[in-house]
Amino acid sequence: MVTDDFRLTCSALHKTFRLGHTDLEILRGVDAHFPRNGLNTIQGASGSGKSTLLQILGGLEQPDQGEVIWDGASIYGWSRRELAAWRNLSVGFVFQAYHLFPELSALENVEFPARLARKSDSAFAAGLLEQVGLGARLHHRPAELSGGEQQRVAIARALRNNPALLLADEPTGNLDAATGHEIIDLLLRLQQERGNCLIIVTHDNAIAALGQRIYRLEEGILVK
Repeated sequence: MVTDDFRLTCSALHKTFRLGHTDLEILRGVDAHFPRNGLNTIQGASGSGKSTLLQILGGLEQPDQGEVIWDGASIYGWSRRELAAWRNLSVGFVFQAYHLFPELSALENVEFPARLARKSDSAFAAGLLEQVGLGARLHHRPAELSGGEQQRVAIARALRNNPALLLADEPTGNLDAATGHEIIDLLLRLQQERGNCLIIVTHDNAIAALGQRIYRLEEGILVK
């Protein structure tokens, strides 16, 4: 059931991967509630399944069992088209690898989700880049940008359709410490300004400690 406090919940999530002749059980009954407005962090050892959990929450990877509930509806009960539309309009993704299109400019990369949604507005995309400190780099391609700048482009792109849910998977993993702190500060500022639900997967204790809700994934179970 959806309450005023929780818009995204998951229950009894299980996920197993087949590696050769071995079954590797990653998630073993994950339950969690994420407030509609605020920062949530998920920590865990390397290979514990943090990224898999985030992909399941964002509709990119289907669980073997369990449900992800958004506004009272189980997202894996939707058609592929409905799920794709929800991901594009309601979810923003920020990954450790920036996943920018190398042949497109910063502005074109940010505008790409809006083109998929058929509501292109280059001026709005330019405003987002200005907001993340790249107003002077609109027409630079990824190869012409530093790692921190590329991640800022990726954040602006994730925010392009004003998502209610923002998922960040090790967003500072490819950055030096100083740049990583700048990126986290930027994500927190934008979350507070926009009032969305931000979930950050991280191995960094200092980042994890910033969460209003702090989870740790241990042996396939999410511990609050």
